[in-house]
Order: sequence, then structure tokens, then C-alpha cells
Amino acid sequence: MPTTTPKTTTPKTTLTTPAWTPDAPPLPRPAKAPRTRVHQTAPTTSQPGTLPQPTTSREQDEGWRSLTEAVQEAGQYTTRAEAERVTRIVLSALGGHVIGEERVALAQALPHEAATVVASQIPATRRLTAAEFVDAVAARIEGATPATARWDVSSVLSVLPPLLGEDLTNRIIAELPTGYALLFGRADLAPQQ
Repeated sequence: MPTTTPKTTTPKTTLTTPAWTPDAPPLPRPAKAPRTRVHQTAPTTSQPGTLPQPTTSREQDEGWRSLTEAVQEAGQYTTRAEAERVTRIVLSALGGHVIGEERVALAQALPHEAATVVASQIPATRRLTAAEFVDAVAARIEGATPATARWDVSSVLSVLPPLLGEDLTNRIIAELPTGYALLFGRADLAPQQ
């Protein structure tokens, strides 16, 4: 009797969409392409009618670096990494308390990285006094006391006015409860309520 070798077949693979059932776990969302944000600079006055040019990633990085270096100097932090950490914490806390047009203008005036930190915060449901704001920042910094947190907050907020300009700085301070002007390095001349 002749011997025959068994035929091997490759099983067919078919892709089917699984049937949905109410108790089935949700399907993973497809990955979205990352959104890019382009900051624009003010048009130059040397060429009337020119359109603003978008800033490059390098310019955005330099803006963040300049901001954190100013915070490092103001706060006398030993490393830029420490200044960056404090800057992120303080700006994230501030981002929840500045609302409306001032919040939009604040984000537009800041370097991209800082603007992202501010804009990513959910607006607070209750406005904090300046002292409560400092306490909230202290709770976010490991080992911080109210005194060290006040130093950290002032180190960040006091370097913002040159970036924001007088008008925006004054609008933000006016929007916040009494006491924030001192954190921005300004005299608090508002009447006590």
C-alpha cells in the first residue's frame, strides 16, 4: 500500500469585528495625531502689512528657559530643574484662579510651555485668598511650609510682570482677591474688604 503524507494546511485567519455586548469592556480609542499649537509673534513695525510669523519650537524652548532662569535667580534656587518644578506648580495653581479674558491673555503672553501649564487647569469653583493660595501651593510641594511656599510663589509671580506688561498684570491682580499684588511684587493698595 502506498504511503501518503498527510497534507498540512495553514489555517485561514479572518478578522472579524467582535459582537458588542452590554457587559463587554469598551474598545480602546484609536490614537489621535498630536495637536500642534503655533504661537505667533507680533508683526514687525518695519514692514507695514506683513503677517505675523509663527515662532519656532526653539524660540518656545528659549522662552521657557528664560522664564525658569528668571525664577531661578529671583528665588535663588541652586538648579534650573528646581526652578522649573516650582514654576510649574505655581503656574498650575494660578491657572485655576485666573479666568475669562485675563486667562486667555495670560496664556498668550507666556512661553508655550508655561501657557500649556496655565491653560490645562480647570477653573476653581471658589476663589482663594492670597494666604489660602500660598497654603494650596505648599500642599503641592513636598516638605514646604507656608513661609517657603510664599517664597516660591513670589519667586514665580514676581517675574511675570515684564512678560505680561503693566496692563495685563494690573487686570489679573484686580481680578484676584486682595493680597495677590504682594505675591506679584507689587504694593497692595486695594482697600481691605
